[in-house]
Amino acid sequence: MSLPDPAPPRKLSRWGLYGPFILLLVVAALWSGGWVWARGQAQARMDVAVAELTRAGYQIGWKERDIGGYPFRMDVTLTEATIREPSGWALQAPRLEAEAYMHALGHWLIAAPQGITFVRPEAGPVTVSGKLIRASLTDFDKRPPSFDLEGVGLSFQPQPGAQPFSLSAAERVEFHLRAGPDDEGGVFLNVQNGKARLSGLFARIAGDKPISIVWNATLSKMSAFDGPSWPAAVRRWTDAGGQMSLRQAGVTAGDALIGATSGTLTVGADGRLRGELPVTVRQAPRALGALGEGGAIPRDQAQAAADVAQAREEANQTAHIALDFQAGRTTLGPVAIGPAPKVYDPR
Repeated sequence: MSLPDPAPPRKLSRWGLYGPFILLLVVAALWSGGWVWARGQAQARMDVAVAELTRAGYQIGWKERDIGGYPFRMDVTLTEATIREPSGWALQAPRLEAEAYMHALGHWLIAAPQGITFVRPEAGPVTVSGKLIRASLTDFDKRPPSFDLEGVGLSFQPQPGAQPFSLSAAERVEFHLRAGPDDEGGVFLNVQNGKARLSGLFARIAGDKPISIVWNATLSKMSAFDGPSWPAAVRRWTDAGGQMSLRQAGVTAGDALIGATSGTLTVGADGRLRGELPVTVRQAPRALGALGEGGAIPRDQAQAAADVAQAREEANQTAHIALDFQAGRTTLGPVAIGPAPKVYDPR
């Protein structure tokens, strides 16, 4: 009895051999096309934003722009970047580096490895360098978007011809901007272990002791904070009833302290702050005397304010006084000590 001939072996499908490689090539091609499209979108959106800000009176520019990071990131590098707003404030950086991952293009990390320079309208530029200067920007669909700035081991150096800056160094600087519930926004600033410039006003108050600054406030009606320029946005915000509610604010310079834990502020039609802050002041006569000697407050007003503070001092050298911003003036108790802080120039 003979056995049947075995069936001839089936040929192996070449798809099983080459299919995974072909699929990988297709995915790589699609990913590459998506990355190129995203790169073009990032460049176009930057150009549109710059054009809109330019029409609003801002000056924005850079010497070179490079967009890379293929395949998994989007990296934007600007050299000799500058942004200047209409009132004269400006920010300059030899090199700015921004990075976002392709799966999270709404979350950008920003670094200034060679430091930054901020320009004051009348006092001139100050160069800031440090161990670390970085920021993050996300939640673009919220108002305000989330923004975090961190600086570690910072030094502040006025450029030749510029007026002095109050701080020469700071161990740490943090600034945070957050959207909150009920159309609110939060603003937080913290300066830790600052060092006064020896010839500056803070040095007269603090001596060789560290300086700390804190500001924690909530802004209402943030959806109304919009416009082609900073003054227009502030006007629209105040017209809608926007206010800043203070949670905590204070400056500690050596043994001197001024602090507040409540108060409501807004902005008048003259572009200056309006509102009242109940403040706690320690070593007030000394601090106000230094303000008078430094020219920040006229000597006569500084002395009158110092007399009021001294009359209200308690056993711990602390006085409770109202700091009032009305009709374009700043009043400490019953004494007008100068103009109210300007938020924008109405001209």
